[in-house]
Amino acid sequence: MTQNRILIRATLVAVSAFLTGADSAPDRWSQAELATLQSLSLEELEPIPSDPTNAVAGHRGAAALGERLFFDTRLSANSAVACATCHQPDRTFQDSIPLGRGVGVTSRRTMPIAATAHAPFLFWDGRKDSQWAQALGPLESEVEHGGTRALYAHAIAAHYRAEYETLFGPLPDLSAVPPSAGPLGDEPARAAWAKLSDTQRTDVTRVFVNIGKAIAAYERRIEFGPSRFDRYVSVVSAGHSGRGILTKEEIAGLRLFLGPANCTQCHNGPLFTNNEFHNTGVPARPGATMDQGRLAGATAVLRDEFNCRSQWSDAPRRCPELEFMMAGDHALGAYKVPSLRNVAERAPYMNAGQLATLDAVLDHYNRAPAEAAGRSELRPLRMNARELRQIAAFLRTLSGPIVVNGRMAVREAH
Repeated sequence: MTQNRILIRATLVAVSAFLTGADSAPDRWSQAELATLQSLSLEELEPIPSDPTNAVAGHRGAAALGERLFFDTRLSANSAVACATCHQPDRTFQDSIPLGRGVGVTSRRTMPIAATAHAPFLFWDGRKDSQWAQALGPLESEVEHGGTRALYAHAIAAHYRAEYETLFGPLPDLSAVPPSAGPLGDEPARAAWAKLSDTQRTDVTRVFVNIGKAIAAYERRIEFGPSRFDRYVSVVSAGHSGRGILTKEEIAGLRLFLGPANCTQCHNGPLFTNNEFHNTGVPARPGATMDQGRLAGATAVLRDEFNCRSQWSDAPRRCPELEFMMAGDHALGAYKVPSLRNVAERAPYMNAGQLATLDAVLDHYNRAPAEAAGRSELRPLRMNARELRQIAAFLRTLSGPIVVNGRMAVREAH
């Protein structure tokens, strides 16, 4: 058992011991239901998986550098955008607006990043297959950070040379590399990139990739802390009543969540997600262009310059996630299932912030309207208003702290 899991267990047991004195009558859960409850507890979360494609994933020095880079607005075209601009620690590492805003406006909702080290694919469409590859995407996006590989390499040389070279070895000679050059920049930046030699392009890209790997070393330490739901599971698993932790309304919502609403079909495990992609008939934003969702993302990750099979991986391999990935027509309009942990703190919802409130989300699932693209997997739940309120009440019990390296995340974006 890892140190974090030991800490979670000790915390939950201590709270359980304090609370069980008030009401020792056990709640009525069958053995099968208790097993399901326990499977959803954060205490059951497996240790953070290793990432052989990132040699510094577990390195404390890399995480320290990655944290500084995460908050550094100099890693953008206008020196005003950092990773933390959208992934704000005081907002559970997201931004609470429908569409992410960097140097421009994106076409999708900012996804939270806590516990994403457990996910095989990143972004709403799964177009990246590692945290470090994911970190590189926004840096070159014209509407997010808006910069180029050369810009970032020069920033490392100017501000982080010692830390970088301790981790990755000597920086290349960048004296002949223009301030802005890259394969995805504007026309002048692309022209400058084309004029560089193969060796220069490789050197600059290696620095760029290592920026992503350092940021990933930090991000993989961002995790969920125990919620009231976790404390409840600890208590009822010990044979005691948890009514001092959850209300009757919340417990009723939990029963609906596990049973008639069938929410655990997709929202299962300690992170309340199966990490897969589903079409749930979410309407498109008015005026938005067609978004293919996973159908486009599956194609993109196979072709990605930085996927786990690429030359930039520290352990190029067959990558079973890519080898056995399903990417047929069923993927049209499908999006990644987000974790429900802290879901009540993350309005608005869905891939482009189409639904403003948690109640609106539950109403959508209850009605199962016709899909905007592809084929929706939803069927009407036909819950009444009271049952929907109960499910919403339960979902709010999943709110808990965000922890970084075992400590609450308190650093604010700047």
